[in-house]
Amino acid sequence: MKIVARDIPPRTAWALEQAGVHPLLARLYAARGVQSKDELDDGLARLLPPSGMKGIDTAARLLADAMAQNLRLIIVADYDCDGATACAVGVRGLRLLGAKNVDYLVPDRVTDGYGLTASIARRVKERGADVLITVDNGIASVEGVAEAKALGLQVLVTDHHLPGPALPAADAIVNPNQPGCTFESKSMAGVGVMFYVLLALRAELRARGVFDAATQPKLDPLLTLVALGTVADVVKLDANNRRLVAQGLRRIRAGQMPAGMAALFHAAGRKAAAATTFDFGFALGPRINAAGRLADMTLGIECLLTDDASRAAELAATLDGINRERREIEGGMREQAMLMAESLFDESEEPPPAISVFDPDFHEGVVGIVASRIKDKLHRPTFVFAASSAPGKEHELKGSGRSIPGFHLRDALDLVAKRHPGVILKFGGHAMAAGCTVDADAFDTFEQAFAQVAQEWLDAATLTRKIETDGPLAPEYCRADIVDTLHREVWGQGFLPPTFSEEVQVLSQRLVGEAKNHLSIKLIHQGNPVDAIWFGRTEPLPARVLLAFRLDVNEWKGERKVQFLVEGAQL
Repeated sequence: MKIVARDIPPRTAWALEQAGVHPLLARLYAARGVQSKDELDDGLARLLPPSGMKGIDTAARLLADAMAQNLRLIIVADYDCDGATACAVGVRGLRLLGAKNVDYLVPDRVTDGYGLTASIARRVKERGADVLITVDNGIASVEGVAEAKALGLQVLVTDHHLPGPALPAADAIVNPNQPGCTFESKSMAGVGVMFYVLLALRAELRARGVFDAATQPKLDPLLTLVALGTVADVVKLDANNRRLVAQGLRRIRAGQMPAGMAALFHAAGRKAAAATTFDFGFALGPRINAAGRLADMTLGIECLLTDDASRAAELAATLDGINRERREIEGGMREQAMLMAESLFDESEEPPPAISVFDPDFHEGVVGIVASRIKDKLHRPTFVFAASSAPGKEHELKGSGRSIPGFHLRDALDLVAKRHPGVILKFGGHAMAAGCTVDADAFDTFEQAFAQVAQEWLDAATLTRKIETDGPLAPEYCRADIVDTLHREVWGQGFLPPTFSEEVQVLSQRLVGEAKNHLSIKLIHQGNPVDAIWFGRTEPLPARVLLAFRLDVNEWKGERKVQFLVEGAQL
């Protein structure tokens, strides 16, 4: 473990402070590449215009024509939180803009797999659709789009994933990552892409005289869903994404959100009035994702679509229950998978450059979460596999992988596939997360080939876990109101939440929690006593230690005190 302080350009921090930014925030923003206060303007007017996105005008005309002819539109969603929110945004937005005939279909993780398949295209046609719209998928669905076109459907693909060697022959494709697209934000989530399509459609309907600037429907209420999906999908929070998230958070804190979102806050025991990006990533997002992992994502989408408060409460409670079940399944799987991973090397040795584990009893719905947990603990690219439970696919293993900085997971799978044809049946994903299907008999070959690529690509520096921090925390900022200020800001992937580091004196420490697996610490920080907790840590710390920590507030009997959440230690 190595703790590294971020470079904080002093002139930039000074300029931000002179422009009226809080001194601590000025330092944090400067370290994250913000050059001027202008970049921190999160007003709607500062959003990048839809016109910069390739294919969006064609998509708007296609949808406007379909609505004029009262054609039946069916959205094909994905079974994660981004796909669910994108679907809800699409259905709600199209109806707001006047579409009379909008429905959706969401694939089943087990029986359908990922993306628009030929069988899903046929199901869409059987439901009487004229236009098929994908959200958060479709850019790699060459066969599925071909089948839809052969059935006489018009096809609009909206996606954000990286394209394969060939693009599908859709009537329109909107994806900032498709070849030739000059849209500045390449990190937009699927829900953000769908929101932009609606903005372009509204402009097209305005140009056709359906309504004018004064009478046009407002689309900004959809930003609550855009914010949730963007954070939950862990895309990079570039300036445009931060604006989308900030706008959504502002509305939620003011109580302006769909009934299902309010119900999810209640079910998670979180306060919407003080909503943060943490709530999206760790409270609401997992409850929606749980439906796609263990049950049917229709539950999650219906929760986001209903305007009936009692129905929303019922669905949110169901999702909360499914998420509890997911946690139980994940806990047992994580323990077993960790034992398997740790059996690959002796205690005195470093872990191998990459880790792949499989057990016939693993549940395919949570392999990604378990891979993430192993990756976090061992700091190695990790794949966890489960046997497919899809009919006719009993000899396939479905794997989900998570990576570390400096190792592009999708490119690694591509190299394995080229070196060992037939071992990987299909794959896809990003640099940090990917999925693949392998033949059950080929698992050992995959494991060795994946480790070989990691051996070639990774060096000692990359294999050493690093925690980037914002350096020491001045004692005058160790206050509850400062923590509240930090929590109100938009933090996430690519714009990481503030983490500080400095050497502290440890006064006492003890294990807490039902399983005695968290370390509660009393320490001295800059001469002042502070409580800290290190979740998942059981080994004691020395009397003096360099800690990396985030800030939180612990409330007890009406008193609010700053608490450090320890992220790591350089021992």
